[in-house]
Formats: sequence, structure tokens, C-alpha cells
Amino acid sequence: MRSIQRSGLGGTGLIVAGLAATLVALIFPVWSYTDRSGTGVDVLNAQTVSTQFGPLSALDREFLTKVRLAGLWELPAGQQAQERGTTEAVRIAGRHLIAGHTFLDERVRDVASRLRFELPNQPSEQQREWLSTMDAAQGEDFDREFANLLRMAHGKVFSVVAQVRASTRNSLVRTLADDANTTVLDHIQVLEATGYVDFDALASDMAAASTPPLTNSPAPPGPTPAPASAVPVTPSPVTTYPLPPPATSPPSAAAKRTEPTEPAEPSEAA
Repeated sequence: MRSIQRSGLGGTGLIVAGLAATLVALIFPVWSYTDRSGTGVDVLNAQTVSTQFGPLSALDREFLTKVRLAGLWELPAGQQAQERGTTEAVRIAGRHLIAGHTFLDERVRDVASRLRFELPNQPSEQQREWLSTMDAAQGEDFDREFANLLRMAHGKVFSVVAQVRASTRNSLVRTLADDANTTVLDHIQVLEATGYVDFDALASDMAAASTPPLTNSPAPPGPTPAPASAVPVTPSPVTTYPLPPPATSPPSAAAKRTEPTEPAEPSEAA
């Protein structure tokens, strides 16, 4: 009898242990991928500082720095294009760069001051090399170097602007991203209008700079000889519901046919 009781207690213990193990298995992925050090959320929280305009992340600060650095080298590059460009399209692009980065530089300095964030005062080493390359070029070579170097730089900044605009929680950074998005897109368009941009080289540069995926995804379907027409996107039909009965019954047909009685003529005073 005692052995039976001990066996029953042992079975209950195994059930409790199994339930506990199941609970741990359910909780562990949440802990291991959300709160553990080194994950995206953990890094975001560790690198974010509080301000009166909302949290300021590491990406926000990188964005402020990149906007400032862009102005430090693209303003003189625009001045060179305006003075040395051999075509009107190149000179127009130079004028757009000067106007756009004068505006953006004023905006980013104001935002950084309000956020108490220190900005650089010199272009980066790579940006100085780009300016030196343009300095050494003459004639049409200068036009080509100007268009391609500036278009490449704007393409890289454009992706950062989009990422910041989509994710920032800081109101000052968000409005600056709006201004940067408009300005950078304008500069991309006027640089491409020069006719000197090498799009094959741009695509190769972007592909070389991108991080390869962990697993190779299947390629999307390629062009077909006779593709079927795409079905237009249309809104779903509005679902109608039967109306409830009226609160009061409508007048009968006989009542509708009865004409109203005209008021009697007022009697004259005797």
C-alpha cells in the first residue's frame, strides 16, 4: 500500500516537473531574443538618451552628423560646379546644392543646439579626397566627377534619411528628416539631369556596400515574353445591412388621399 502511494506521488511530481519545463520553454525565447544583452531592442535602449523633444537614438545622432558633414563638402562642391561647370545643367545643379545645403546646414545647427549635440566642423577624410579629385579635374572630366561623386553621396544619405524618418521618436529629428528628404531628392534629380551619372557604377557600388543576407532567397520571377495584365486594385464592396423597422407606422393610403380642410373665411365685424 505504501509503495502504491509513493508511486502516485512520484507520478504527480513528474507531471508538475513537465508543466514547469513547458513553461520555461515558452518563456525562454521571449527572454533570450527580447531582453538579452546584444539584441536590437537592448542596443536601442542602451544607446538612446532622453530629451524634452523625445528619445534621441544613436541613428538620430548619426543622421545629424551626416547632414552636417554633407553641407561641409557639398557646399564648396556646388560652388565649384557653378564656377567651373562646362554645361548649364551642371551649373544649375551647383546652384541647387548651394541653396539646399545652406538651408539644411542652418536647420541642423539649430536642431543640434536645442538637443545639446556637438556637430563636426570639418568634412571627413573621404570627403576631402572627393574635393581634391574635383579640384584636379578639368573641363568635361570635372562635370563627370562632380555629377557621379555627388550623386553617389546623395544616394547613401537618402537611405539614412528614410530610415530615420520611419523610426525616430524625436520630434526635432523628424521634422529635419522631412526637410532633408525634400532637399536630397531635389539634388538627386538635378544631378541626374546633367546626363553624366553612371547608373551602372552606382548600382555596383550600392551592391558592394550592402550586407549579404544570411540565407539566399529565391530570385523574383524575371521578364516573360507575354506577361498577363495586372488586375487593378479595387476597394472591397461596401457591406449593406437591413435597416430596422421604423419607430412609427407610415400614414395609410386613405389618409394620404384626404385633402386638408381649408380654413374658414374670417367673419366681418358687425
